[in-house]
Amino acid sequence: MGRIDGTSEADFEEVPKEVTALFPGRVGVLHRKQLYLACFFCHFLLIFAICCRDTLSFIARGYTCLPVFFNTYAQKAETIVSTALGAHLEPSHPVRQAVSVYTHLGGIESGYAFFAPNVPDNYKLVFELHYPDGRIEYDLPHVASGGAGLRLATLLDNIGDTRSDELREVMVKMVAYSVWRAHPDATMIRSVFGFALLPTAAEFRRGTRESDEFLYAYDFLFPSSSGETDVP
Repeated sequence: MGRIDGTSEADFEEVPKEVTALFPGRVGVLHRKQLYLACFFCHFLLIFAICCRDTLSFIARGYTCLPVFFNTYAQKAETIVSTALGAHLEPSHPVRQAVSVYTHLGGIESGYAFFAPNVPDNYKLVFELHYPDGRIEYDLPHVASGGAGLRLATLLDNIGDTRSDELREVMVKMVAYSVWRAHPDATMIRSVFGFALLPTAAEFRRGTRESDEFLYAYDFLFPSSSGETDVP
């Protein structure tokens, strides 16, 4: 009596279509496996690309112990990876929007580099509050917990890395609005965004201390509690 051998998955692809049509469930399973494998590959390819881009960015800005001549090569490599991720396309381009939406929904684009939380940069955001009587006060963003402080540091990091002026202004205005709610009598808030330059260990021993570098400034008008909107 003859023996019937089972057909492996590799041999199944070589079976004529007339025969495979009798097993639609089997074909569907193979197609689903291929789809899952493609999704798995694309997902982790995005993770790898973004981690490489952020790591190259750190090297290009001199945040590592690598020799200085690596900075130029890292900057060129970062540009290539950013281009592959669609960063240089128009903001309305469907490819750039699709990559941005998926990476944000998947938690990929959230300040991570080399599969570890990113140490945020030393960005600062200071508010200059103007009142109808001519008074000027200064304030900083406030947080209620240590976890909120970490999220604020990540937000400032994202504001500093944002290339779109319009998006950066909207993000700063959202923080300024929360400050205005605590000072409703203010009619204008000038938001000054800058970067704290920290000295190296050798510079600190020579007496060099922290200095601030101005980057952007935005003026936002708000209605005062008395309904006046004129700024002196």
